[in-house]
Amino acid sequence: MHRLFFMLCILSLCSGALAGPDTLRIQGSNTLGAALLPALVRGLLEARGLQDIQTFTPAPGEQLITAHEPNGSPLRFAIAAHGSSTGFDGLLSGQADLAASSRPISDLERARLAPLGDLTSFAAEHVIAIDGVAVIVHPDNPLRQLTTQQLAQVFSGEIDDWRVLGGRGPIHVLARDDRSGTWETFRDQVLSPYGSRLSSHALRLESSEQLSDRVSADRQAIGFIGLASVRKARALAIVDGASQPMAPTVSLIATQDYPLSRRLYLYSAPTRPSPWADALIAFAQSEAGQGIVASQGFVAQTVKAMSVPTSPDMPLLYRQLARDALRLSVSFRFAEGSATLDNKALADVVRVQDYLDRHGLLQKKTTLVGFGDAKDDPARAVLLSRLRAMAVRRELVKAGVVLRDIQGLGAQLPVATNEVDEGRIKNRRVEVWINP
Repeated sequence: MHRLFFMLCILSLCSGALAGPDTLRIQGSNTLGAALLPALVRGLLEARGLQDIQTFTPAPGEQLITAHEPNGSPLRFAIAAHGSSTGFDGLLSGQADLAASSRPISDLERARLAPLGDLTSFAAEHVIAIDGVAVIVHPDNPLRQLTTQQLAQVFSGEIDDWRVLGGRGPIHVLARDDRSGTWETFRDQVLSPYGSRLSSHALRLESSEQLSDRVSADRQAIGFIGLASVRKARALAIVDGASQPMAPTVSLIATQDYPLSRRLYLYSAPTRPSPWADALIAFAQSEAGQGIVASQGFVAQTVKAMSVPTSPDMPLLYRQLARDALRLSVSFRFAEGSATLDNKALADVVRVQDYLDRHGLLQKKTTLVGFGDAKDDPARAVLLSRLRAMAVRRELVKAGVVLRDIQGLGAQLPVATNEVDEGRIKNRRVEVWINP
């Protein structure tokens, strides 16, 4: 009888927590919603000194985090992680205050959500972490790297046996489901550039963790997931066009040089302001929030200095920089079809200025190096790459930074193929180097 009474009390408490209006509703990406967003919400509540923080799982892929303000008012943060596209649907229907997405908003979604304001504006689009889509195989698989073209052939079913690639046995293809931003990133960066479609024999899964566990238990399997979900599987190095083989390491993902790197977003509706949505976004981008990002297996946007090994294929100027200076873990990129810095780059200006200020490097200690995509006239490619570096210079000068040098290296050292728009956009970048 006492045990039954105790269980009834527990059920009563849980039902009370699960009832009532939500303080903040987040819908969208499983990559963000499975662990990162709940951790950030709890971090925000703890930073505000709130007590009695509890987490419930009312349904698969959903979490409810509750707490109480000092005056006793209940707080409820509802997170539904069923795929990036569901986040934009939730914003449009008014069922979500924030859309979590593991890929940028599409042109169609932007048009549909236009009544809510411009969701590509700096006020609405917020990068909270960097991630890499890791292509994973069983730990016993002898392969160490694949090109993006080979990946397209494997996932489309054109190559269906590991023997073609140096392995052994039939290939078992696993992929995320259609609502997943991870799937859309892989489709857009690997399959679409080669005119390929996912094999009809691919096993589709909603959960990255479930997919990773399946691959690590199947010697013939291959799949793709976010970096934080690699678990016991092994990630392959990727070659895109003329780039060097790149593994999904923290440094290569932080600079977004890794071919399948991506940004993780929160989108807010400018016409429907929410104080708690603003608070979560600000906390996620703070030093404490980025610490949580890193602890959850993603790549933080915290600026760091790193050494770059020299290699004979580097231009002489670049070898000198690599020998004498350190590269910051930031690469400035631009809005598509524009010389204007994109939203992440604008936020990175503040991060770089803060880093340089804290380390006494504001005065003539910084070199900007611009890169671009290939042009028929190499001199034009060099000119455009230098102009991109000068665009970054203008923003840094506004922030009080005095540059040491500006260089443009044109189409040298590509990080992606120049055969498709997505690759050309990635190659149009500006690196930051410091002379301590």
